[in-house]
Amino acid sequence: TVLQALGKTGHLISISRGSVVNETDLIDALQNNIIAGAALDVYANEPHVPEQLMSLDNVVLTPHIASGTSETFNAMADLVFDNLQAFFSGRPVITPVTQ
Repeated sequence: TVLQALGKTGHLISISRGSVVNETDLIDALQNNIIAGAALDVYANEPHVPEQLMSLDNVVLTPHIASGTSETFNAMADLVFDNLQAFFSGRPVITPVTQ
């Protein structure tokens, strides 16, 4: 498995989608020293994080904030402004919300 390939000094970093990582296998790998540690920003069943992950000393957990950089915040603000400007000017918005 990927976790076994990382080895005893390997670390898993997950910032993509929670479903990418099998949390049961990860917990087993962490508890049995198959890998050294893990850092997760996403979880399979957000916002719920497995208790076993929260109790491990070799895990860093964050609340889905990996994209929270000044660049992404500025880009989001620019997109909101551009959408509002388009809407109030009678033009199609860039990112419409569909029903």
